[in-house]
Amino acid sequence: MAPAASGEHRRGASRSLRPRRGVLVLAVLTLLAATATVAGAQLSSEDYYDASCPAALLTIRSAVATAVLIDRRMGASLLRLHFHDCFGCDASVLLDDTASFTGEKGAGPNAGSLRGFDVIDNIKMLLELMCPQTVSCADILAVAARDSVAQLGGPSWTVPLGRRDATTASASLANSDLPGPTSNLNGLLNSFSNKGFTTTDMVALSGAHTVGRAQCRNCRARIYNDTDIDASFAASLRGSCPAQGGDGALEPLDESSPDDFDNTYFGNLVAWRGLLHSDQALFSGGGGGGGATDGLVRAYASSADRWGSDFAAAMVKMASISPLTGTNGEIRVNCRRVN
Repeated sequence: MAPAASGEHRRGASRSLRPRRGVLVLAVLTLLAATATVAGAQLSSEDYYDASCPAALLTIRSAVATAVLIDRRMGASLLRLHFHDCFGCDASVLLDDTASFTGEKGAGPNAGSLRGFDVIDNIKMLLELMCPQTVSCADILAVAARDSVAQLGGPSWTVPLGRRDATTASASLANSDLPGPTSNLNGLLNSFSNKGFTTTDMVALSGAHTVGRAQCRNCRARIYNDTDIDASFAASLRGSCPAQGGDGALEPLDESSPDDFDNTYFGNLVAWRGLLHSDQALFSGGGGGGGATDGLVRAYASSADRWGSDFAAAMVKMASISPLTGTNGEIRVNCRRVN
């Protein structure tokens, strides 16, 4: 702002300031409108549905608890669904193929391995009966992932809410964005960095492989060809994952506690007993010799609390990647198809 005018010029200055004041008011209103637009694009707090659907979070938590009680593997499956949706966090992973687009379910990292769609369908059906077209499928995925981890003995965290659902999906984006089981350390770092994650975030989130299983086809090359693998561990896996055939045979990602959300995954890496090439890549660079993430792996192997805290923080960050909010997207009635 210009300095105050001297006394002899004040009268003239007051006349000249009138149009400027109008411009200033217009500028302020424009700034406020822009600020409101940005604010509207952000996720809200966990009480987002308190008025519109008060029992939403309890309904999700109860349904997840029941599903995990029936099938403990389901906890890992629901977490993985959220992961594979959340290099976008818009429930696009739930959409079935249509005549206008090929969805993400058949993409390389997803084909034949994603499960838990029926649990999400059940939750959505209950919420539609209670609060029609109010709770998004994307928010259901985010909350179900948090509740699944808690059911398996892991940490909890506050989930920001207010996501809306995508009206399309892209198999090609899923193929390009999601790191695969044969990724090396640089590939992992690049994939996560492209989404705004730090190295710490990437290693912490990789610890989700402390639960769940992987198909034989995704670990075969490692157990038969890799050199950075414990010999007895590789031999034990070859019994159930032959060099040819048996592609769909399941192997635990964490051999010692495959259904408990704990930090033994990182101890496995230190012992060179990571199931996937992309797992072992976190320790000694996947080939021996002081990898860039060795220190974090050792730290998490020795402190479950440190890993749990970093994992929870990274999950909040992940669940906030490019969400659809405001008037973007829609609230699907059926999570498998657009309205």
